[in-house]
Amino acid sequence: MPRLSVAVVVFPGSNCDYDCFWAVAQFPQCRVQYVWHKDANPGRFDVIILPGGFSYGDYLRCGAIARFSPVMQAIVEHARQGRPLLGICNGFQILCEAGLLPGALYRNNSLTFICEHVYVRAETTASVFTRACASGQVLNLPIAHGEGQYFADDATLRQLEDGGQIAFRYCARDGAASAQANPNGSRHNIAGIFNAAKNVLGMMPHPERAMDARLGSCDGQLIFKSMLAAVSA
Repeated sequence: MPRLSVAVVVFPGSNCDYDCFWAVAQFPQCRVQYVWHKDANPGRFDVIILPGGFSYGDYLRCGAIARFSPVMQAIVEHARQGRPLLGICNGFQILCEAGLLPGALYRNNSLTFICEHVYVRAETTASVFTRACASGQVLNLPIAHGEGQYFADDATLRQLEDGGQIAFRYCARDGAASAQANPNGSRHNIAGIFNAAKNVLGMMPHPERAMDARLGSCDGQLIFKSMLAAVSA
């Protein structure tokens, strides 16, 4: 079986790097390795993951300093070539700061850090990250963030909606998206978005923490299975 190469980028302050490494390592077809943020020439990978955490202590804004790390030029080129790039939580924030995804992540509307399981609805199966999901499938995933409120202006939101670039929305267990099911105040209940080509995904929930029933959910496996199946095809 061909070996897929997966990079987990490590910034100062990353704290979900091991979780992402472990999640990918569950798939025997993968060769996963850490890439340090100062490595300007990390080599070619089939998939790159930007994990959660508090890169550079979240000084200035979440992801604002990490955006200038030497490794980012290679990450931008990776995305430009159409290869899968997944940013989780702080990784999502970095993708927005780097201009790889539109919009920004603000303080939660409660102004408190939230750590809990939530439900999100898969809005499309037409992507390398959601092809293993059923249309409209509700996933149980954990969140852990203080600045997870997704914001974009009205024109950008229309573009995301019209282009099918909404990956996940916060919802109730029955799949209904509502203000009550929105943990942080994100516009349009957005929990994750794609770039226009759908090879870049940023999401606030942590699929790498939902890989085993003993952790409360196995639903995160669907994102990893989708992504790795896509690059294996």
